[in-house]
Amino acid sequence: MSKRNSTKKAVLLGLIAVLTLFTAACGNNNAASNSKNGGSGEEETITLNMMHPWTSPNVDNEVYKARIAEFEKQHPNIVIKQDGVPSAQYKTKLRTLAAANNLSDINVVWPGADLAPLVAGSLVEPINHLMENWTSILPEAALSGFNVDGQQYAIPTKQNFVDIIYYNKEMFAQVGYDQFPETYDQFIDAVTKLKAAGITPISLGNKEQWPLQSSYISIIGDRFTGSDFLPAVLEGKAKFTDPEFVKALGVIEELSKLDAFNTDANNMDSVQAQDYFIQGKAAMHISSATVDGRVRINNEEGDKFGIALFPSVEGGRGEPKKSAGVLQYGIAIKSGLDEKKKQAAEEFLKFFVNEDLYKELIRNGVVVPAKVEIPEDASPYLKEMLALTGNGTSPVFDSLIPTQVVDVLQNGLQALMMDHTTPEKLAADVQEAMDNMN
Repeated sequence: MSKRNSTKKAVLLGLIAVLTLFTAACGNNNAASNSKNGGSGEEETITLNMMHPWTSPNVDNEVYKARIAEFEKQHPNIVIKQDGVPSAQYKTKLRTLAAANNLSDINVVWPGADLAPLVAGSLVEPINHLMENWTSILPEAALSGFNVDGQQYAIPTKQNFVDIIYYNKEMFAQVGYDQFPETYDQFIDAVTKLKAAGITPISLGNKEQWPLQSSYISIIGDRFTGSDFLPAVLEGKAKFTDPEFVKALGVIEELSKLDAFNTDANNMDSVQAQDYFIQGKAAMHISSATVDGRVRINNEEGDKFGIALFPSVEGGRGEPKKSAGVLQYGIAIKSGLDEKKKQAAEEFLKFFVNEDLYKELIRNGVVVPAKVEIPEDASPYLKEMLALTGNGTSPVFDSLIPTQVVDVLQNGLQALMMDHTTPEKLAADVQEAMDNMN
């Protein structure tokens, strides 16, 4: 072979080698692309949108977000894209998205009046086929609020009591009360004496509007009307203009006229009001059992704070030892997801709400509806909370009453605080809103 022919052959072999490498590279790129998009290599990445109200620094919120992070760690092919909405705006946004048939893939929902329209619009998926994951640890009472016509739509994460009175033992002792008042008359006496001593009696942050409605009227109303009242209103057998409920609204008027609240109550949010109390600027704060994490459990000065329930009222029809409670934060899956998203959402639900979650919540002092063993390292304050709230449960106003009616009450309570309306006028406005629902 001549030298010239040898050179041509070498060039040809070189071109073949380059083409072979180029083809192999293209093949590898295609394989990688297919793996990323659900090919035979890595699993396809599935993104689920989740809307929740876990934005405040409550201990249970931190537990929930850590649980989401752990799920993503154990399921690297599933991404949970979180949409955290402050609790005061959450239900409004949920209602708006529902009206547009645009719910997130996974949603935190409430039982009763809040769940009903989602079910009626076929917006959330029944999960009966998954219930074997929870029936051994969740009693029927814990599930019933999220069950409509035999179909289960959500699983609750916690049992919350919205009406816990946290009080500063030292301040109460200063005005002659070594124990929390047992009657409404004693309660008003304590408020009057605290005010006279230069102490703000009650720390209130009603900027978000729900505290007066949920934490106050739920239980004050129950003390006057009894626990059958709100269900009777829904059935048209009772009215918000009934004298007992008007008297309950009158408590807010009386406390306002006594200057029982901090002057900026309507401009302060619920977390700021907690801080106001924890910092020793007020003698009482009325809020949920979850707040105990900030007030006592994780507070070095926690021992100086006690917990109590709203006292009995003379002639009241309610049981004075009851606490206003509701199952909260049900996790529900949007209807109509494609098969891959639906399977991923179901996998998340089974992981997120299980015995480990309930034990972690208990460990942090949060009351749960599950039948699980209390961990040895659970907060010592938890037993006190369980004893306080273990004598019967009364309904929470906004867990039964339609949101549109709740809005009227909340706006009216702010007006009542500022002496812009009366209990009688507010009761009439709320009843009118209820009548318009029919």
